[in-house]
Amino acid sequence: MNERAPNSEWLRGVLETCVLQTMVAGPTYGYQITTQLAEAGLGELKGGTIYPLLARLEKKGLVSVEWRAGDGGPGRKYFALTADGLTELHEAKLAWRAFNTTISTHLDLSSVQSQQEVTS
Repeated sequence: MNERAPNSEWLRGVLETCVLQTMVAGPTYGYQITTQLAEAGLGELKGGTIYPLLARLEKKGLVSVEWRAGDGGPGRKYFALTADGLTELHEAKLAWRAFNTTISTHLDLSSVQSQQEVTS
């Protein structure tokens, strides 16, 4: 299977939703979020991308923040979904599914029309 890095423009549009999804299982911290997103196939995200996004999510009230002591090292800032964050995630997933269906239908239609034009 040919794995390609996701288109950065497409990723920008869904990154907030993907980050919220990483918090469904419970509180997590920035490095763990980037690791989960990379494992999901979204590529390597830099701290300069993820931390400002997390700050915006906090400002919007979609995540809460808690500092926890580190195990023999510095403390970590943990992020957890709030009730508003869970609602936002649910609505974003519904919107994504509708958008994905629309685009997939369009691309499939365009593909059929292009093939018909070539063979005509």
